Amino acid sequence: MLAALPALDVRMTSTPIYFSQLVENKIMAASCKVVSLPWIRHFSTSTASYTKLIKPPVAIFGIEGRYATAIYSAAVKEKKLDAVEGELKKVKSLMQKDVKLAEFITNPLVKASFKKDGLVSTLQKQKFSDLTINLIGTMAENRRLNKLDAVINSFNRIMSAQRGEVACSVITAKPLDNTTVKDLETALNGFLKKGETLLMQTKVDPSIIGGMIVSIGDKYVDMSMATKIKTYTQLIKEAI
Repeated sequence: MLAALPALDVRMTSTPIYFSQLVENKIMAASCKVVSLPWIRHFSTSTASYTKLIKPPVAIFGIEGRYATAIYSAAVKEKKLDAVEGELKKVKSLMQKDVKLAEFITNPLVKASFKKDGLVSTLQKQKFSDLTINLIGTMAENRRLNKLDAVINSFNRIMSAQRGEVACSVITAKPLDNTTVKDLETALNGFLKKGETLLMQTKVDPSIIGGMIVSIGDKYVDMSMATKIKTYTQLIKEAI
């Protein structure tokens, strides 16, 4: 059961790190026996009031980043990272398959308390961990379930970084043959650090005409013919 702690609202917070810490304590309430604390409402800056938030291997900003950081930190402390990751993937899969469930979660007209009770009850019956149940319960209380999919995606990004996986997207005008794909993977692996693994996805977009657009980690290179034509056209216009 979710512990009876004061509701947390992101609109009340002063800084992202304090909000993530507060959410983490709410998430860990059931398993760590966290009780109602005065600093939850007053947002005290005292470091003695709580255990240090464990920062994820990659920083993710926005509301979804704050919740994802909180559940990551809580899961690390409870040694339940794999379990939480699996459960959140199940939730995402259910939302994709069940349209009515997705509408129920995101519908702003449904009372927050009704959403929380329904979802918590369902997850408890399916033997989900307290951490996952408390995350979704807290988001329901804060009327942030419309961000649930984004929170799960953010958590997946954190877990990917935890495993040293580097996402890479390659867009070309035509499909690449196997030989070209292997050569491209070999070239892109040269940008990785020791212990990192390349996760390359190829996409086809005829509108780029030729060349390719590569996105790897935080790097982005546009070598498309469409962009070159646009650049040359602009230069010609400026010269006339």
